Amino acid sequence: MDYFKKILRFAIPYRKYGFLNIFFNVLYALFSALSFAALIPMLDVLFKPEQKVRVAPVYQGIGNLKDYLQEYINYRVTAYSGDDDMKGLVLVIGLVLTLFLFKNLFNYLAMYFITFLRNGVLKDVRNKMYEKITDLPISFFSEKRKGDVIARITSDVLEIQHSFLSILELIVREPLTILFTILIMFGISAKLTLFVFIFIPLAGMVISRIGKSLKRKSDRVQREQGEFLSIVEETLSGLRVIKAFNAESRFYQTFKNSTERFFKFSNSLLNRQNLASPTGEFLGILVIGVLLWFGGKMVLVDNTLDASSFIAYMGLAYNILTPAKAISKASYGVRKGNAAAERVLEVLESENPIVDTPNAASKDSFESQITLKNVSFKYEDEYVLQNFNLEIKKGHMVALVGQSGSGKSTLANLVTRFYDVNDGEIQIDGLNIKDISKKSLRSLIGLVTQDSILFNDSVKSNIGLGKENASEGAIIEAAKIANAHDFIMELPNGYDTNIGDSGNKLSGGQKQRLSIARAVLKNPPIMILDEATSALDTESERLVQDALEKMMKNRTSLVIAHRLSTIQNADTIVVLNKGNIVEMGTHAELMKSQKGYKKLVELQTLA
Repeated sequence: MDYFKKILRFAIPYRKYGFLNIFFNVLYALFSALSFAALIPMLDVLFKPEQKVRVAPVYQGIGNLKDYLQEYINYRVTAYSGDDDMKGLVLVIGLVLTLFLFKNLFNYLAMYFITFLRNGVLKDVRNKMYEKITDLPISFFSEKRKGDVIARITSDVLEIQHSFLSILELIVREPLTILFTILIMFGISAKLTLFVFIFIPLAGMVISRIGKSLKRKSDRVQREQGEFLSIVEETLSGLRVIKAFNAESRFYQTFKNSTERFFKFSNSLLNRQNLASPTGEFLGILVIGVLLWFGGKMVLVDNTLDASSFIAYMGLAYNILTPAKAISKASYGVRKGNAAAERVLEVLESENPIVDTPNAASKDSFESQITLKNVSFKYEDEYVLQNFNLEIKKGHMVALVGQSGSGKSTLANLVTRFYDVNDGEIQIDGLNIKDISKKSLRSLIGLVTQDSILFNDSVKSNIGLGKENASEGAIIEAAKIANAHDFIMELPNGYDTNIGDSGNKLSGGQKQRLSIARAVLKNPPIMILDEATSALDTESERLVQDALEKMMKNRTSLVIAHRLSTIQNADTIVVLNKGNIVEMGTHAELMKSQKGYKKLVELQTLA
């Protein structure tokens, strides 16, 4: 129930719909019981014409309320119909139909208002999940499969709506229906009603035993669903590689194994869940059968109950079955929803280690330098950087070179605060970046990565991501600086052309130039280029390199370079090896030193 309480807090903004639902459910439960109780005078009119009441009864206190109401209805029927029994019958039928009409009207209104609460909670949980997903650090998703996260925000949240939130419909209506019905049943025959209560706990115990393992079974189903969604996501992302290596059958087999497990887990879960309805119905009919025997004895042998009251009583007893079954199904829903809520809350309650300090400064300009002081960092157990020191002056271009795994991209991730340092500190203008708000820190930095991250939208929207509410003129100017304007104008709809999923309608060089245009539009004082030309052919590289040089003019730049020909004009080149600085200087100085940098240049020249 802890998960249920945590999810229920999302219902607070929609509480007015909850109160309206409760109000109409109370009326529904009352009229549900009264509609069966109203059968008694109708049956009396049919079978006991000699019991017509011709004098208005006198109210004699709450103890005689049942007899008073019955006599008063009989009196009204008699006064209306006189000696014409058919008129009395029509009146009572009209009364019963009216009660049933109001019962169903109130049921509709209760469901109408709860719909806004259920869908509102669904919307808010999903919004909160998405907000949390975008807020959590990149390290969180290196441990989670994307398909599993997608499953949590889609099917798991939907399961919460179907299971937990359906209880909100039942939590008032069904118990009150049972309560009002039992009160009227007590009014008709206390002895017979006490007899019913012997069987209700026994039925509850049987149903409870069936549902105990549902949470565990549901958890397995939802985890497996996340598994095969991950396979689908990876397949779509890597379809070219799968086809190129003829690996379709291998991936199909992996997916087939996952769906086979899902098939088995789902069968086990649903078969256990499906036991609820037939078991509940059989136990209910068993109670009805026992009532028929015991009540029939009271009517036929003991003469302690009249026939019309007994028939109405049986209707009331059957009226308990539907809400009782609904409550038993809801108990299964709680167990099933528990597993989904646990997975959703695992994301919502995950702590983000990269947070703004209470008095984080808002920095809107870059004045002098970026300083890395005794920085040590590790992703897991082994340090990637240890006691690392570097200074990047304003307006300077600093290039990082070295073999893969030497810590180049890690430095970019630390400066942008995608990760936090384990020891030491990174300063901008003498201020620790942990004391600068993340938003203002990242507004100072532009990022162009090796993999062009573009979105399934228009060219204009992808470039415009760099600056909110940017004018069309500013977007076009940024595209011109990035050498992208000419190819954009050749697209079918120019800047309004949709570039497809991940920009797949464009070439690698075109995608990279759009990424540069996006960074140019942002116009940040600090630019980080993470191997921005390494995946391009010679012609594309020339265009992109030209765009990069335009963009970096009069800017502070941290360049992670794979192709050393692109960084020969850097103010400082830093050569890294296993997280340590091997040598540092200009291109000319490093070529004279004939150490690591010169060997790297010669290797690329020979290649």
